[in-house]
Amino acid sequence: MESNRTILRLIGRPEAGPFALLVLLIVVFTSINPNFISILNISNTLAFTVELGLIALAMTLLMTSGEFDLSVGSVFGFSAVLMWTLFNSGVASLEVAFVAALGTAALIGLSSGLLVTQLKIPSFLVTLGMLLLVRGTALFITDGFPQRTWNAAGEPLAEILVGDFWIGPLRIYMSLFWFALAAIVLGYVLTGTKAGNWIQASGGNPDAARARGVKVNRTKIYLFMLSSTFAALAGIISSIRTSAANPNSGTGYELEVIAMVVIGGTALMGGRGTIIGTVIGVFILRLMRNGIIMIGVPGLAYNIFIGAIILGMMALHSWLDRRHQEAT
Repeated sequence: MESNRTILRLIGRPEAGPFALLVLLIVVFTSINPNFISILNISNTLAFTVELGLIALAMTLLMTSGEFDLSVGSVFGFSAVLMWTLFNSGVASLEVAFVAALGTAALIGLSSGLLVTQLKIPSFLVTLGMLLLVRGTALFITDGFPQRTWNAAGEPLAEILVGDFWIGPLRIYMSLFWFALAAIVLGYVLTGTKAGNWIQASGGNPDAARARGVKVNRTKIYLFMLSSTFAALAGIISSIRTSAANPNSGTGYELEVIAMVVIGGTALMGGRGTIIGTVIGVFILRLMRNGIIMIGVPGLAYNIFIGAIILGMMALHSWLDRRHQEAT
């Protein structure tokens, strides 16, 4: 009887469905094209995965608190443009330009958080406006042209963020280390700290949370700042890896990141979040994009698969929640 309850509890966890889907995707794609699990493909997949993954980790905490940030894609592109503009023009060293870009991103998040919490404007509208404002600024700075990053060769910061090393035949970028570290730290914050309790309470029942002394507004402001800062870090890492800072980069990332978080099991309306689930969701979408290309499906069909997965996972999460409640 006890073993049955343990199994039901495991099945009822929000990560159970996404994990089963991830395993299924790997099995199906590998059976169709064995090169799917080749060392080269694994290396390439990991390189692309961590950049969106960093944004998704911070978005998990923000969505758990009951808010969204649609400006992360714009911040992704703008922060890299700002850093390389400062550096290539000789205004600042790469390290100072890096800090300036992250600081500016934090201010963008602060602005969004204040508008949401103080003026009571829905985060959807606030961050939609911020998306246009930030993207427009990036395009204005660059006249719409990418900024080259060739001067970064040999820069210590570039090596720290995106330097690569080899584990046998497997090429690993340092960005994977930063993604893993962020996942561990934010996972602990969400599930093992007072701050995590505040985040979940802010999204679950804000009025009750305030009555118990939770600083809901302050919590949400900090999370908006975290979301923007992680988006900036991801954009800078991407710009170093690709040797270009494109003002249009990150377009559409906000919706893909939200899809990763939701597929991973974080409640769309807040109150429940899972970093482990988000990591699984990140790999589901990136492996899906990679896999459909490798098996010969047109890349333009990607959104069809993603839409189907989102609908299917929402139905599965709803069913598992009901089963879990019946079991308890």
